Parts: sequence; structure tokens; C-alpha cells
Amino acid sequence: MSESPFHAKLGTPPKLKSGTLRVTPLGGLGEVGRNMTVFEIDGRLLIVDCGVLFPEESQPGVDLILPDFTSIRDRLDDIVAIVLTHGHEDHIGAVPYLLRLKPDIPLVGSQLTLAFIEAKLKEHRIKPLTMAVKEGEFQDLGPFECEFVAVNHSIPDALAVAIHTDAGTVLHTGDFKMDQLPLDGRLTDLRAFARLGEEGVDLFLVDSTNAEVPGFTVQEREIGPVLEGIFAKSEKKVVVASFSSHVHRVQQVFDAAAKHGRKVAFVGRSMVRNMTIAAEMGYLNIPKNTLIDVRKTDSMPDDKVVFMCTGSQGEPMAALGRIANRNHRIEVGEGDTIILASSLIPGNETDVFRVVNGLLALGANVVHQANARVHVSGHASAGELLYCYNILQPKNVMPVHGEVRHLIANGDIAHSSGVPRENIILTRDGGVVDLKDGVAKVVGEVECGYVYVDGSSVGEVSESDLKDRRILSEEGFISLFAVVSSETGELVTGPEIHARGIAEDDDVFEKLKPQIKKALVRAIEEEKGHDTVQLQQAMRRVVGRFASQRLRRRPMIIPVVVKA
Repeated sequence: MSESPFHAKLGTPPKLKSGTLRVTPLGGLGEVGRNMTVFEIDGRLLIVDCGVLFPEESQPGVDLILPDFTSIRDRLDDIVAIVLTHGHEDHIGAVPYLLRLKPDIPLVGSQLTLAFIEAKLKEHRIKPLTMAVKEGEFQDLGPFECEFVAVNHSIPDALAVAIHTDAGTVLHTGDFKMDQLPLDGRLTDLRAFARLGEEGVDLFLVDSTNAEVPGFTVQEREIGPVLEGIFAKSEKKVVVASFSSHVHRVQQVFDAAAKHGRKVAFVGRSMVRNMTIAAEMGYLNIPKNTLIDVRKTDSMPDDKVVFMCTGSQGEPMAALGRIANRNHRIEVGEGDTIILASSLIPGNETDVFRVVNGLLALGANVVHQANARVHVSGHASAGELLYCYNILQPKNVMPVHGEVRHLIANGDIAHSSGVPRENIILTRDGGVVDLKDGVAKVVGEVECGYVYVDGSSVGEVSESDLKDRRILSEEGFISLFAVVSSETGELVTGPEIHARGIAEDDDVFEKLKPQIKKALVRAIEEEKGHDTVQLQQAMRRVVGRFASQRLRRRPMIIPVVVKA
């Protein structure tokens, strides 16, 4: 039985030969987020996307998770550009952290994508070098000739990129779907896909997020009438939560609000920033006299206002989470309607439904994807993926952007279209794939761990730190303190015990003190009082055994022995 490609032991990749293209995903394979792929040929690097992953409940205190830049950190001068396929956080959110290392790496993307990242970089006090491109354009970036292809997604101006090199042609879809009646009229350019297929696609990197979903993704146009129906029935205020970059959904909210005589107020810094940019650039059409400042809503009747806010993924500090916690200027209650107009990112379910329950407890009516069609996916379902494989007939396929189950499902679709199993590359973050003469194969792996952003620190929080945080939150904390004479080596004071997060009376620990003292005295005699580490371990063993056997817990135990 062969080993799974997701667990196979991969060694250090060999030195890259001249004329061979190396493809290294540094994120997005095995998770939904932190999408980033590095292409290398003849000593030059091209990066496609540089996004973040949002933390799960098991990563307390973490704000963002970045791709691991370790493998390229010493080669920043070799990077010819960062191509950004679209403006979602999971594709552009880590750009500021990479540009902190080298601010003059050129950013290449569509007009709206660059506007979103420039606004984000302004907050980081970085002025980037940018190059705006449009669908149908070609751009030489060192040894990479990049051709940009229009694709439809849940954000305007998304692009796929065909990378033409001496080693062959790679087509990277970015995130895409094939909505045949998109709100902005911008279709996925299947004619360009067909032409590329005729010319020959040696490696196809394709979005896997919806590979398990049969059929075709529902059209965006179906959301508008649903929103209008909800607005028509709502007797008080309406709050709509969505991604801060989902221009199409915000457009539908404005259209529904205008039809029912309501004003719309943006809530949340990123929502205000992104929608202001989208409106100024003509991607968002705001009906006349519909947009108002949130501060003016205080004097308006509830049935005349809509709040468009962030927090659809249950983020505790986003607007919707704070509203649910009654920690926001917007108050909701009986008769108010809350609409979560976005999908559930895997791993966020607990946080989202915590917010939903909080809103329901306040008396609000909560509408979400599970009970109404208030969101459609921005990703191609299985039928659309099969359609693309048949059009392109690629020599090799590498599913990207998804959890392991999504990647495997995408590989199965490719195989059903006629791609041989040996030509379907299933690998994980850090897996190194070489392409030469139409043959693609995994040749090794590079370091590719999670890099945590925690407040102002980047990469300083380790898995060990997160384990400690989980123990503190779940098991509690016990500190022990004792003083030993530096002259005689005898126990002078203690032991003292302080417990936090453990539901036991102090009497329990008082009864434990004689045992700790006995173990401590014995250790003092054995060590002659010199090795404080051994004395601390003696106290830890007694308390650890007690906590495990009596309390059925494994708290964090911090013993301290001081010589005086």
C-alpha cells in the first residue's frame, strides 16, 4: 500500500536545473486560506498571491496566520513580482508582511485589486511599486511571460494567470466560478481557456474549494430577490454582515434598500475603506441619497435604515460580534433582522453560531445560509471544474486552494475527464514540483509551517505557546513557591500554593502542602539544597500526580524555588 501524498516523507529538493520550472505552494494546500505559490526558473522567482489564514478556536490569541517565507527569505532580490489574482484577504492579506522584508517588490494585479492592497499597505506605511493589468494583456516579468485572463468570482476584477516559460505553460485560475449571468457582465473567459488548451497547458493549478459540490454554482442574481423579500417583511432595522470586499453583495443590498425606501450605513473600518474605493472606481453603484453616515442613523426610524457591516465569520472584534455582545453603538432587539450574507469558512462554524445565538438571545431574527439563500459561493463546483478540464485538456493537474478533501475531490474530477492518475499532483504546503518537457513531479519539500501574527509580534508565537494557552484556558494554573536557605540549604518558607481556573476549595490544597513539603525536604537532602531545578521538579511531581488522580485535570504547574 503506497503512502498518502499528504503524509509521504519528502526530502530536500535537488538543485534546480536550467530550463526547469519549479512550483512551490507556501499556503493554500490543506487549508482554505493563506494562498501563495512561488514559481522559479533560471534563478528568478515569481509569486502568485500572498494571503492570510484566519485562526481557529484552537489557536487562542492569534490574529492572523501567514505563509512561511523561510524558503525565500534569502532570495528576495530574485523575486521579479507578486501577481495578485484578486482582492480577497486570503490572497492579499500577507503582502504587507512580505513587503516589510523588501518594500520594492512590484505588485501586479487588476485595478481594483491594487486599490485594495494599496489602501491596506498605507496602514502599514508602505508605498508599493504597482503595475495594473487587464484581461487579455501580456506582461514580461523576467523569464516569465504572464498572460491575464478574466475570471468570474465573488469580487470584481478577478484574473487567472497563464505563465509561459521555456519549461512550459502553467495556468493558475486563482479563485473562480463560471456564473453565466454575472452581475457585472464579466464572464470567465472560456474562449481564452480554449485557446490556451489548443496551445497546450503543461500544468493546470485549479481552485478546489467547491470540488465536493455537485453540479454548477448558483448564480449571484438569485440573491437579489431573496434580499428584497427579507427587506419587505422587516419591520425594524436590518443589519447585513458580509466580507468587506464583497462588492457584488453590497450592490445587492443597496438595490434592495433603495427599492424599500431605506438608507444604508457602512459599519466597520475595512467595510468603509473597501466600499469607498469600489464606489470611487465605479465598481459599486450607490443609488442617489441612499448612503448615509452611521452617526446619522441615531435619529432615524428603525424601518428606514440598513447597516452593512463586517463580522460574518464570527470574529469577536468585528462589528457584528460586538453588536451581539452589546458592545457597539448599534443595538439590536425584538423585531430587528440580521442577515449573514456570506459562506461559512471551514473552522469558523463555532464562532459564527456563537454570534448567531447571541443575536437570537437579544430577540433578533437571524437569516443565514442554512435557512435562506442569502449567499452563493464564489467558487466553481464539480460540473464547472469538469467543464474546464474538458476545454483545456491539460497534461498535468495540481489541485490548489482547499482542504485535503477538496484537493482529492478535484483530482478525482480531473481523472474522470481523462487526465492520467500519475499526472495529477496531490501535495501539501511546501511540496516542491518540477516541470520539464511536459512532465511534472514532486521532487521534495521546503519548510512551511504556520507563522502566527499575535498583536504586534510576527512569527514569535510557537505551537508550544499555543499549547500553553490551551492548557491555561482548559485545565487551569497552579503556582508553587518555596524559599531555601542559601547557607544551610534548609527549607525556610513554603510551600505556598496558588490556583486559578480550578474549581476546588483552598482546603484541598492545604491538605496537599505536607506532601509537597515532605518531597521538598527529601530533595533538599539528596541535592544538598544546591540544585533549585531539582527542587522545583520535586514539587511539580507531587502536584501533577494529585491533579491527575484527584482532580482529573492536567493544569499548568509553575514551581518556583528561591534561595535566600
